[in-house]
Amino acid sequence: MSTNRPFFAARIEDALTRLVGRLVRNLGWRERVIGYISYGSPAFVRILCRVVLSPDPRKHGQLAEALLNRRGWRNFITAPAEFAPIEVRIGDTTWQGRSGRGGFVDVRLAHRGLTPGWHRAMIRPTGGDEVEVPLLIIDPTDDFGIVSDIDDTVISTSLPRPLLAAWNTFVLHETARQSVPGMAELYRRLLADHPGSPIFYLSTGAWNVAPTLVRFLKHHRFPLGPLLLTDWGPTNTGWFRSGREHKERMLARLAEEFPNVAWLLVGDDGQHDPSIYGGFAQANPDRVRAIAIRQLTPGEQVLAHGTPVGLEDPPVAGDTPEVRGPDGAALGRALGARVAEHA
Repeated sequence: MSTNRPFFAARIEDALTRLVGRLVRNLGWRERVIGYISYGSPAFVRILCRVVLSPDPRKHGQLAEALLNRRGWRNFITAPAEFAPIEVRIGDTTWQGRSGRGGFVDVRLAHRGLTPGWHRAMIRPTGGDEVEVPLLIIDPTDDFGIVSDIDDTVISTSLPRPLLAAWNTFVLHETARQSVPGMAELYRRLLADHPGSPIFYLSTGAWNVAPTLVRFLKHHRFPLGPLLLTDWGPTNTGWFRSGREHKERMLARLAEEFPNVAWLLVGDDGQHDPSIYGGFAQANPDRVRAIAIRQLTPGEQVLAHGTPVGLEDPPVAGDTPEVRGPDGAALGRALGARVAEHA
């Protein structure tokens, strides 16, 4: 029997969110915005942020400051401000809307006149403080860009996959995490060879850890770019979101939004990046410059999925080059001139 009602776990989560929201509002908490790196072109912008409830710093002083700057597991102890009115200001243009389920805002706005490069969007919740959100405007004539996975591609991990997200999110400080050797240098060199080209970090990680990931990228000198993450927890159709579907959907969206870009897709062979990227290349052969796959060690493979060898993936169709190597230096050597040759 079909129904339009959301999945029961989502209904329970929504009820708890409303209850917690009422409780903390009675304590004087108010809306604030957590801004995520947003992006666009001279024709549109995609604004990404989240509205949550937190103590009013004018009333709660040091407690509010501690909560606003918290890290690790505390990032998940939030009270989402669902359907909260917000105002987005870009230059002299303003847009008014509301946050969605979980307090998230992911909206595409028609906006013209911004030149390629870094700008800022100012976002204010009703009754709250205005927050500055970085906004990357991509040149529509750019023909090169990078899409990079994060775990085991940018961040070196050494825990079983089921425990990985919990440990990295709830326990480990970002300065204690290890960068995959050579990856930051590879990305910096590639973008230096293609000035103005974008990099996107595509992961199945939760939006709650976005501030921590940005600090990690800065600390290890990775080029900054928008994060394309997801939300944990129940959906309107089931218990969990599909990580694979999330990546496939974001790749398709980037292809639509930036039709001139041929992407360098970078991931690892510990999960399904080769097949996800390969499938995208098969469907869009002119939209992929190359695929670069970091090869995990046998020990990392066991932690990733339980066996000492990489997951079997179908070969990439057509002429799209695919290279593999254990770190950024090896991938850089394997790529060689291929990125330029397949422009």
